[in-house]
Parts: sequence; structure tokens; C-alpha cells
Amino acid sequence: MTNDIHLDNVDLEQLVLQENIVSAVGLDSAQLQIGIKGDPSLRETAMDRCRYESDIDRLFNHIEPVFEDLLLKRGIFRLFIGFNNNEVRTSSIFDPLREEIHDASALISDDYINRHFALIPYEEKTRIMRQLYKALLKSDLYHYLPEHLQNIAKKRHKKWQPMSESEVCKVLNSLKLMRNLPEYYLRNFSISTVQSVVRLQFNCDGTQIIHVSDFDTFIQENLP
Repeated sequence: MTNDIHLDNVDLEQLVLQENIVSAVGLDSAQLQIGIKGDPSLRETAMDRCRYESDIDRLFNHIEPVFEDLLLKRGIFRLFIGFNNNEVRTSSIFDPLREEIHDASALISDDYINRHFALIPYEEKTRIMRQLYKALLKSDLYHYLPEHLQNIAKKRHKKWQPMSESEVCKVLNSLKLMRNLPEYYLRNFSISTVQSVVRLQFNCDGTQIIHVSDFDTFIQENLP
């Protein structure tokens, strides 16, 4: 077991970044894809379990443009979609510490969307994210962090870029294809425009965590 007392701040930074599956600075260039195996019993019975057609499946052609709207034109920066249970979780730039949960079928209502999700241009949302990071770095909160974690936060802030609008569309446009796979189909999905990370969990209980820059490669290698 490593004794942290004998590590300098540079070594501690590297250790922290290596230990997290998705670190404070996201996935690095050496780990653009990470696979996590789940319950082996689910893998073994995956072929015997028929795909349940949920409300999201039936309404997906109407809901997919809504997902794009939430991420590109409204305050949402993190989105989770539970295909089997119609659960949609959202995190908003207007209240970043809290997560909201919505029934997917409600999202096809324009009135519902306008009541719950404020409009904001994508470039303005990005600017506010930079301001929030900057404010945190200057706040008393960061005084509680040891030096190696402060260094990670500063480096993250300096080089941070959000997921591009075209990348968001590319990922969302592929969901129906992955959901309709005949064998190992998509069960739930999450996307973070802040970290440029996509998480895909399939019915075999396997999970793929992918940097958006490697998403095309993942699709080419894994989808027919």
C-alpha cells in the first residue's frame, strides 16, 4: 500500500487522476474508452430477455429533438435517460448542485418544457460555466482542498472546453440505433457536456464510458 506521506504534490496529482475512472479532468488520451463488466448473471441471460418497449421507445422520434433542445438551448448540462423505466434525470446550470427527475412522456409537451427548463444560448451557458469554475477557485471552499487537488482544479479550469454542439447531436442521433440492437441493446444512457463524457449501459449489464472524441470509433467498432 502506498504511503501518501512520502509522495510530493506532483505524484499525488498523478495518483488521483489514475485512480478515478473518470477524473476531475475527464478521460485522458490514453483512456478514451473504458469498459466496466457488471453482474455476470445478467450477461449470461441477456439473450433470453426480450427488450421491453417503453414510452421512450414509442415516443423517441418526438423526444430525441427535446433532448437536443435541453442540452443546446436550455440550462441542462447533464442528462440521464433510463429507457426501461422512462426516467429522465437532468442537471441545470441554474442549480448545479441538484438533480431533477422527469417522466419522459411529459417531455413531449412544449408547455411542460417551458415551465421547467429556462432558455439560454449554448455559448452563454459555456461562459457561465467558466465563471462558476473561476468563482470556486477564488472562494473559501477551495482552501479546504489539499494542494494537489487545488492544482488539478486549476489545470482543469485552464484547459476546459465543453462538448461541441455538433458532438451533442451526433451522440443523441445514435441512441435509437443502439436501443434497437437485436442482442446487446442500450438500457440507459448519460451525457455530460461539461466533461465531454458519454456513459452507455447495455442489457448485458456492461457499461461503456467514452470520451466524445472517440465516439465515432466506438460506433464503427461495435455497431453493425
